[in-house]
Amino acid sequence: MANVKFLKEGQEVFVSDGDNLRYKALENRIDIYTLMGKMMNCGGYGQCGTCVVEVAEGMENLSPRTAVEERKLKKWPANCRLACQTTVHGPVAINTKPKRSKKSPSESPASA
Repeated sequence: MANVKFLKEGQEVFVSDGDNLRYKALENRIDIYTLMGKMMNCGGYGQCGTCVVEVAEGMENLSPRTAVEERKLKKWPANCRLACQTTVHGPVAINTKPKRSKKSPSESPASA
């Protein structure tokens, strides 16, 4: 068992090793979607990119980023994940509905 802390909601959820982050959040009534995401989400197939969460602690306890995430999260910081593509393998702390911030210059490709 692992614990997932949803920081903005002040809620802690216990999950089994390998559980899907999106599924467990929704199962526990954690709102991970913005208004647009509520209206247009793909149901957890990684196609819409609306279930973005920010990992505040415990990135090492999550599955590696998928190819889908690499494409969908190009403009997001490295600590952001798609909840639908993420499985939990240890304790983590999550911020739901993060604001997209610009990548730092070290993360951006050098301009020619």
